[in-house]
Amino acid sequence: MTYFYLFFFAFSVILSGIYAFMWRKRFPVFITCIFIIVPFSNMGYYLLSLAKTIPEAIIGIKISYIGGCYANLFLMYSIFTLCNLNIKKWVRLLLFIVTTISYGFVLTIGYSGLFYKNVTGELVNNVLVLHKTYGIVHTLYYVLIVVYMFIMFATTFHAIRKKMDVSKHILRHLLTCEIICVFLFFGGKLLALKLDLVPLAFLVCQVILLVIIRRIMLYDVTDTAIDAIALNGKTGFISFDDKFNYLGSNNIAKEVFPALVELRIDDSALKNKELNEEIINKIKEYAQNNGKHSFFKNYKDQVFQVDINRLVDGRANRGYILYIQDDTKDQKYISLLNKFNDKLKDEVSEKTAHIVQMHDNLIMGMATMVESRDNSTGGHIKRTSDVVKILIDEIIKAQEKNGADGKTDVLQLTPEFCHNLIKAAPMHDLGKIAVDDAVLRKPGRFTDEEYEKMKTHAAEGARIVHEILKTTDDLDFHLIAENVAHYHHERWDGSGYPEGLQEQAIPLEARIMAVADVYDALVSKRVYKEALNFEEADSIMMQSFGKHFDPALKKYYVAAKPALQEYYSKQQ
Repeated sequence: MTYFYLFFFAFSVILSGIYAFMWRKRFPVFITCIFIIVPFSNMGYYLLSLAKTIPEAIIGIKISYIGGCYANLFLMYSIFTLCNLNIKKWVRLLLFIVTTISYGFVLTIGYSGLFYKNVTGELVNNVLVLHKTYGIVHTLYYVLIVVYMFIMFATTFHAIRKKMDVSKHILRHLLTCEIICVFLFFGGKLLALKLDLVPLAFLVCQVILLVIIRRIMLYDVTDTAIDAIALNGKTGFISFDDKFNYLGSNNIAKEVFPALVELRIDDSALKNKELNEEIINKIKEYAQNNGKHSFFKNYKDQVFQVDINRLVDGRANRGYILYIQDDTKDQKYISLLNKFNDKLKDEVSEKTAHIVQMHDNLIMGMATMVESRDNSTGGHIKRTSDVVKILIDEIIKAQEKNGADGKTDVLQLTPEFCHNLIKAAPMHDLGKIAVDDAVLRKPGRFTDEEYEKMKTHAAEGARIVHEILKTTDDLDFHLIAENVAHYHHERWDGSGYPEGLQEQAIPLEARIMAVADVYDALVSKRVYKEALNFEEADSIMMQSFGKHFDPALKKYYVAAKPALQEYYSKQQ
């Protein structure tokens, strides 16, 4: 019988040693407690088998009850954890206190009759045979064991029935463990066997828990992934504590960052200039941004990606860990892809520019075609476009000069607006294509009826421009071109056509176009009049600001006069 208990004691120690070898910090702490308690409990049964006196036997009994009380409690806690049941801390504390009180009564054996009323014995064939009379607390102890076992069964069946996020293998092993333990714990006592089967129950529990632990190691994706990465020999690791003291690295990290070779464990990396520049400053940026941070390190003909992460111990941030992986293939692919994208972008830009040029030529061609029907305005389209550009140049000069001084009376034009207006200027008279030749080509002044027909070219021009540009993606240009064609004959005082708009209701692009249109009409020869000289034209223009033209444009016209005179002098 002594060898029976010695075997259980020795085997339980071996199983606990196997568990210690397999141990990971993420294992449930209560399973660890079981593997600590069971060898002590089985040692108690072994000491009891060696006892020759009652006091020696009582010592063995007290030690054996450590497992009887706490092993069941910790097994129940482990089942809670494995079944993902979040039991309140105060409930677990209460159960622990009840169990501890129960074991406290065990310690009164030999001094009080609460747990054992009486313990006697006799030596038979040099073996101490005990005769025990149980007290009332021992009965309560059995009740406590039954309650714990009922809770364990209920928890396992609940997890099975609810199909909780628990491995079916673990649930099956837990159920097997519970059934065997109940059978061995109570079966031996009911059958009045000479040998106590509780140590065997503990061994079965240990074996099944080792099987469960092995499964848990597979399910722990974090640990298995890290182990797999470490074993493949292609990933480097460097770790530092919160004060940037060096904690360790592997060979790959030392190859990529040779300065690590100079460091010893617990040396401050802050003292190494090279590491400060290459690593520590990057870690500080990561800590400030409080997020994932990566950078690249070139080593020989390779490119390594370095990922910085927090070094976590449980829930506490203890430092930083850097993962280093060869990213050469990806970087070469990215570089090749970027070159291809740049080439494609250049080709698209070239094609786009070609399409835009064709579009501009088409617009200019249509405008020229319309102008060819009007025998009174030769060259008007090109000249008004140039005048618009001269006026815009003066507005931009004023922007750059006076805008920097904080003046608010300077027109603020965007580069896009300026480009679009210059491009749209040739379209301002497209509506004349709808005017009857008899009116458009009349070699003299119009009658009132003919003038009314001529005035329709503004609204008709807006319609034509809208139809031409309705499919364009450039909505800003579309709007400006349509406004220029529609409203370039509107007047500041509201006496213009076709809508009779006045002041700010007239779009700015149309107000600028009106200045260019009228100036060209004054200084150019028409079939019904001779060209005015610059002084005469300027006098009419200056009197028209505030009536025909926007008075805010006067200063830009004045500034543009030298350029306008030079331009028209070359046209003559």
